Amino acid sequence: MKNPDDILSFWFEETPKKHWFQATSAFDAEIRQRFEMTGTQLAASLSAQKTHEWEAKVESSLALIIALDQFPRNMYRDTPGAFAWDGHALGAAERMTEKGWDLKIDQSRRAFVYMPFMHSEDMAAQNKCVSLCDSRLEDDNTLHHAKEHRKLIERFGRFPHRNSILKRESTAEEKQFLAKGGYSP
Repeated sequence: MKNPDDILSFWFEETPKKHWFQATSAFDAEIRQRFEMTGTQLAASLSAQKTHEWEAKVESSLALIIALDQFPRNMYRDTPGAFAWDGHALGAAERMTEKGWDLKIDQSRRAFVYMPFMHSEDMAAQNKCVSLCDSRLEDDNTLHHAKEHRKLIERFGRFPHRNSILKRESTAEEKQFLAKGGYSP
């Protein structure tokens, strides 16, 4: 099992920012090879006890969120596994923001505390994401994407681009939206 420093070093020091939100099979494979076992163990631990020892410190809380929110999107891209640990990541992000620990994270890293809210298909989480990004983050790009994610949940109650992956039937409105190339985070 990797430790929090391994995750933070990989994500913020080894990985160029351009890879964070781009789909590349080589990057996805590297994350899977290096961190899949760690992510699986963290998720299993949270399923059993609802909190994790990494939540005792600010930096390790951030590492936990990245391992459960960002890494699965790479490791399991285009499969239901990409979203399987979202509830755990959101819980850790909620606990972190309730303590105000997100404010102890440097601005350059803080957006990753808010990503689980942005990735949630729950309207309350979307509203909280926009509020957090607007009040606690000096990053207009992240705020823009938070608002765009929220618009999708307001309109559809879910992210239409996930429907085929999660084997959900798309509505006619969702099909039309996707066919026209609508916003797809």
